[in-house]
Amino acid sequence: MARNNIYAGKPWLRWYDPEVPPRLEYPRLSYWDYARRAFEKLPDKTALIYMGQLISYRELDALSNRLARFLQEHGGEPGSTVGVHLPNIPACYIASLAIQKAGCVFSGVSPLLAPEELAYQLKDSGAKILITLDLFFEKVRQIIAQTDLNTIIVASIADYLPALKRLLGKLLKKIPAGPVTSLPGSEVISFTRALSSMPEEPVKVEVDPEAPALMMYTGGTTGPPKGAILTHNNMIHQLVQMTAWMRPEIGEHTILSAFPMFHQAGNFVALWSFSLGSTQVLVPDPRDLDYIVAAIKKYRPSTMINVPTLFLELLKHPGFRALDFSDVQYAASGASPFPADSIEELEKLIGRGKLIEVYGMTETSPILTALPRDGIKKAGSVGLPISDTEIRLVDPATGEEVPPGEPGELVARGPQVFTKGYHNKPEETAKTLRDGWIYTGDIAVMDEDGYFYIVDRVKDMVNISGFKVFTRLVDETLMKHPDVHIAAAVGLPDPKRPGSEILACGVVLKPGRRGDEAMRQEIVSFLKNKLAPYKVPRIIRFMDQLPMSSVGKVLKKDLRKIMEQEQAR
Repeated sequence: MARNNIYAGKPWLRWYDPEVPPRLEYPRLSYWDYARRAFEKLPDKTALIYMGQLISYRELDALSNRLARFLQEHGGEPGSTVGVHLPNIPACYIASLAIQKAGCVFSGVSPLLAPEELAYQLKDSGAKILITLDLFFEKVRQIIAQTDLNTIIVASIADYLPALKRLLGKLLKKIPAGPVTSLPGSEVISFTRALSSMPEEPVKVEVDPEAPALMMYTGGTTGPPKGAILTHNNMIHQLVQMTAWMRPEIGEHTILSAFPMFHQAGNFVALWSFSLGSTQVLVPDPRDLDYIVAAIKKYRPSTMINVPTLFLELLKHPGFRALDFSDVQYAASGASPFPADSIEELEKLIGRGKLIEVYGMTETSPILTALPRDGIKKAGSVGLPISDTEIRLVDPATGEEVPPGEPGELVARGPQVFTKGYHNKPEETAKTLRDGWIYTGDIAVMDEDGYFYIVDRVKDMVNISGFKVFTRLVDETLMKHPDVHIAAAVGLPDPKRPGSEILACGVVLKPGRRGDEAMRQEIVSFLKNKLAPYKVPRIIRFMDQLPMSSVGKVLKKDLRKIMEQEQAR
């Protein structure tokens, strides 16, 4: 790959906050050896708040010790994978710590997976132990014969609720629960019983910092999901990087995040929070906006970390708009683009300059770039490469670096980038990791100051008779239409021009609007005034909802399939 002095010169360093060094020192420790300092320093500090129940660092330490011992006695050897199939309830956070203490590998398993997808991931990861929820047990029962599981630990929404809430919830049958049965060839035990059967003394396991800590599954544009292996070193480097970037005070923060723990962003937030001695306000159901608003009002978090779609939904909630955000030091957002107009709207509520967009991926632990905490924030930018992180933009076809202002594939290297690749997928690893650089598949632009802007995915870039169309630009323009709630554009094969594509979009209108031909023509007319003719979609399909990931990101590969099926009729 040819070198360009603009990237080698790292223009972004000029815009770092003065307190942030470009190079950092990193301890050589396992995650638990790094995080235990906060547990020892702040034993009486509240670690988790769950539906009004407070769990201290002392209690969390003891509970995770018990589970770590249970894992050890049931085949959880160092390096073995433990699947965690839970929403953000206390059992998930206890499991996260226990797995690290036992030297095992945490693998988040989305509750949204269909049975076939669930079976694939559990078999692929080699997990022999699964921690699941009673509500999900029937799905596990259906597929267990296709896996290597021998131990199923079953948690409940009621676990660790305040006593009165738990009692009333069960009496009034307001706590969701599912039936749990025995399974041939596997031990099935409740989460609380598993813990109560074990002592709370610390386990003793020596963990090599180069050993895997996490196996987090990420879906690609093609093929089955891949298990990205992140080592303890990856995580420690990321924790040190983000602590240097955000400069939080130990034990002084309350964090509210709806990112699920089975997603690397949510997993990182939890692990980072533990290492900082912060209090986490748990959000079991990110769709329950009333609960989130009430939690913000009661616990007054200093930090909110969510996907843009959740912030956008909260902006529609009258209760959210009435909140006092004076305690919020910053709100972080990632995983998908945040519309510039909505950033302004959010910051009118929470405070100017408080939104910090970040960018990264599962394979990078997950953060590569972030807007500075105190410095210049450019709307629409995902910020600057964080300390010890190098980024270049290259032409996807030639591998040659592109100059500032020109779009190119974002490639990066840094100590947070995974080195062990994808579990049992050497060919996929070789495509993604090349000479120490990760090829992200994202198209970005860098301005003269070194701020980066994500334009599109390589696979989502559409070729219309030789013209490149970045669908993210089309998406953002569509969403400026006053009647459009959310929209996404994809490329479909052009039946009249082999090798070329046509642009199609799925549109969800705001409540009360009709998706008829008049609305279609109105949207086309709106786009023609803002985009070049070849960027105006030829197909507009009105939909009740777009296919979305568990963290609120539009699944364009699924949308493309829907549109292709429609096109074939």
